Amino acid sequence: MPRQRWWAAVAAIATAVLGLAVPAASADPAPQWHRLTPPLSTPWTDQVSPDNALPEYPRPQLTRDRWQNLNGVWEFAAAKAGDAAPVGKSLPERILVPYPVESALSGIMRHETQMWYRRTFTVPSNWFVGRGQRLLLHFQAVDYDATIIVNGRTVARHTGGYDAFSVDVTDALTTARDQEIVVGVSDPNDQGGQPLGKQRAPGDGIFYTPTSGIWQTVWMEPVAPQHIDRLDVTPDLATSSVSVNALVGGPVRQRVEVFAYDHGRLVGRAAGEANQPVKLFVAHPHPWSPDDPFLYDLRVRLSGGDEAGSYFGMRSISVGKTEDGKQRMLLNGRFVMQLGPLDQGFWPDGIYTAPTDAALKFDLEQEKALGFNMVRKHIKVEPDRWYYYADKLGLMVWQDMPAMKDDVEATPAAQVNFESELHRMIDGHRSFPSIVAWVPFNEGWGDYDVGRIADEVKAWDPSRLVNAESGVNCCRSEPDSGRGDIYDDHDYTGPGTPVQTGNRAAVDGEFGGLGYKVDGHQFDPAGSFAYEMEPDSATLTRRYGELQQRLLLVAQRCGVSAGVYTQTTDVEKEVNGFLTYDRRVKKMDFTAARAANLAVIKGATGKPVAGPAVSPGTPGMDGIAAYPFDENTGTVAKDIVGGHDATLLNGASWTAGESGSALATNGSQQFADTGASLLNTEGNYSVAAWVKFNQLGDGFQTALSQDGGDHSGFYLQYSGGDHRLAFSFVGQRALASDAPEAGRWYHLVGVRDAAAGTIKLYVDGRLAATKSVCLADAAPGHTVIGRGQYGGNPVDFLDGAVDQAHLYDRALSDTEVAALYQSDRK
Repeated sequence: MPRQRWWAAVAAIATAVLGLAVPAASADPAPQWHRLTPPLSTPWTDQVSPDNALPEYPRPQLTRDRWQNLNGVWEFAAAKAGDAAPVGKSLPERILVPYPVESALSGIMRHETQMWYRRTFTVPSNWFVGRGQRLLLHFQAVDYDATIIVNGRTVARHTGGYDAFSVDVTDALTTARDQEIVVGVSDPNDQGGQPLGKQRAPGDGIFYTPTSGIWQTVWMEPVAPQHIDRLDVTPDLATSSVSVNALVGGPVRQRVEVFAYDHGRLVGRAAGEANQPVKLFVAHPHPWSPDDPFLYDLRVRLSGGDEAGSYFGMRSISVGKTEDGKQRMLLNGRFVMQLGPLDQGFWPDGIYTAPTDAALKFDLEQEKALGFNMVRKHIKVEPDRWYYYADKLGLMVWQDMPAMKDDVEATPAAQVNFESELHRMIDGHRSFPSIVAWVPFNEGWGDYDVGRIADEVKAWDPSRLVNAESGVNCCRSEPDSGRGDIYDDHDYTGPGTPVQTGNRAAVDGEFGGLGYKVDGHQFDPAGSFAYEMEPDSATLTRRYGELQQRLLLVAQRCGVSAGVYTQTTDVEKEVNGFLTYDRRVKKMDFTAARAANLAVIKGATGKPVAGPAVSPGTPGMDGIAAYPFDENTGTVAKDIVGGHDATLLNGASWTAGESGSALATNGSQQFADTGASLLNTEGNYSVAAWVKFNQLGDGFQTALSQDGGDHSGFYLQYSGGDHRLAFSFVGQRALASDAPEAGRWYHLVGVRDAAAGTIKLYVDGRLAATKSVCLADAAPGHTVIGRGQYGGNPVDFLDGAVDQAHLYDRALSDTEVAALYQSDRK
């Protein structure tokens, strides 16, 4: 082929396929896009090409027949503040849109805070744009601040990394065949105050590699001058109806007709005004649920000529009382235990963007295969097609709002922006039936005015539940506001034992985090970590089953409505997934895990299970063991009641007691061991002692405890994390209100009432604190004096003294505690 004809053919192909201008034959060859090598490749990495860059229709809830995808190879350049827009100028690099600039799939694979994108496009002649039709340019998501320039004219600026936006570019078009788009993007990432989820530069620990720029599909479509911008579809199962609000701009009032179909059969129709809810009745509605994710098709027509397709599911979500008297989350009017994984939505090749549509669907398919009926989308917003697949597969979704930075207090301006983006996120996703709960905050990350925000979210969308702060017991969270529909507890490895109180449902919003390293499939082998590391797949599977059995007990006895296990896949340095980060290896036996999950859903949804029978215990004030510590010599402390003498270990010695002599320990390995498991920690019991601390600070010091397999069943202690005296279970503490003093004797009593589901702390004969704890851990190890146990290791050694220790196999009353205090005083 002659050289001139060859270049003409290349130009024609490039224009048709990529929409790019091709240099003249005499110019140097144009830069090319090349896929770079990611830290790990997924099964879909090699499928990605300029011809296969997420070509699917991106907006399944508002569909029209005519559209054009603008994903593919764009020109690219790094930018600096104040740079002039490169209008009409070729840029030096090539990037594959819509993969973020930091990803291997983008072809750039470096971090940029400011950048330019450029390409050309051609408007199909049969779209009649400018002749009765308008042209909309759609960006599904750009992180973070985007300026859109068409043919040298700035047509829009959008701030927000997670919501879609559209621009009418009709008036910026020229008569030329090729139209130019330039997109300028600025993304301060973790140096700004904007919502950013888990993005950090550099990624580390529980935070991950940041992303910038265009990261979801770019596309265009022709529309009528007055057209549907959004469809808000809200089911009302109680009235067999669905509300359809077609949001339309423009000066002319529009009439709207709506039609509902069941597999092509018309089952309902209604008409009304645009921008107003139109109630559409559906006779004998077929409810949507995880077991039966039935969806109706929807068609909406405007009197002005626009028409769009959509779909909806008939379901309700609420909180209501079940037969055991507890408030639980109800799906379609009945309690269904919600069980699912924490889903981060990160990829080693595309980072924030799944490499293909099949990959996007894959994680949800695996979650469904594991028997889950719910998924918590963790502080990220996914492309619309992800929610479409959740709708189709039958997975309830808790949708988090991407958090602001966790260790910086949000400025007033950042708060205004956060609420604006939160509102837009809800508006953009309010019609997906799979979404059953909004989660504005997580573990105190950037939280503020939690109660007010929860109330506002509920006002914006009263049809769904509001989880005001997931992990309100954790980390930097503000004190529980008491607002919203859900009380959410985090506990690793857990699961925790949140108690349902008031009108809110209780949930285990995060637990688990069991890890296993798979050689050859780790993002950072040297930095890999988990909350509890297992040596092999079999052990991981067994431990997962044990955690799920515990969750079932928590659900049955504590009234917990949901559990969220961490997590779907490994993510960068975290190796606590069901699958490796590259999605190539199943890390545990999926058949066994599915059986464990289904057992929780079925067992929790059945009739309530009573707690263990509680023995009345040994009457009288002697108890089952008592240690006066009056020997003042030797290495044995006599048990004057039960005969389980305690041995002083590692140099533990004697000192002056509150009465007579006392056990002395120096805070470093010294303690006394009774040699026996004296208490049934799953039943009623009480422990008492006079305790003196030589010094107090941020460390924990335990006077009495009983060893378990991993941690003590209880701790009578000083809590350095709170600077308070406490009677504690792991993750739960009954705390005195005042800080103690070093060098002073305190009479401490801890009481466990299994029937009431409480732990109580008494200080100097008076009730100091009560904490609701519905489920206790078995602790078959030795009862010890002067330390605790955690992670299988001795911890929290006491630097001080213990005198007149008593143990009871029953819950002492207030009167008995006061009497014991008086009888043990000098």
